[in-house]
Amino acid sequence: MFDAPITGQGLTHELGARPWQTPPELVTVEDAIDFYIPRMASDSFSEQLVDVMDMGIPLTTLANTIQLGNVMEGKHSVDVGILMMPILIEMMMLIGDSANIKYDTGMDKKPKTRPSLIENALSKFREASNNKTETEIEEPVIEQKEQAPVEEEEPKGLMARR
Repeated sequence: MFDAPITGQGLTHELGARPWQTPPELVTVEDAIDFYIPRMASDSFSEQLVDVMDMGIPLTTLANTIQLGNVMEGKHSVDVGILMMPILIEMMMLIGDSANIKYDTGMDKKPKTRPSLIENALSKFREASNNKTETEIEEPVIEQKEQAPVEEEEPKGLMARR
């Protein structure tokens, strides 16, 4: 009876089976720099990064995503990833400046809130309605109906009581 598996044991992996449970490949920040810089300097990465920067996604979010993905792959540890964040952001800023793209660093003191989909739809609707001429705009007609008094029905049936 005591030799049975622990509840949920079939849903887990053995210790060391996941990449983040093994020793990292890159131990120092210098090793991580040598890993990241050539990959970020490639044309395919730069093109994709410029597209993402143009969408308005903050560079801090991108740097955090990149380093966290490599932590999960076992490339480096979390602390090396945190130390790499300023270097990643500076490299992305360099790529954005060379492409003449306006980007959000994400390091502003006042957080910028992105407009919601509803706000975007409302602003587009307002722009479209402002573009119409006055003759095209129709005033809605509101009809008022007289309401008759509602009479209550007498309860009928087996369970009706007075």
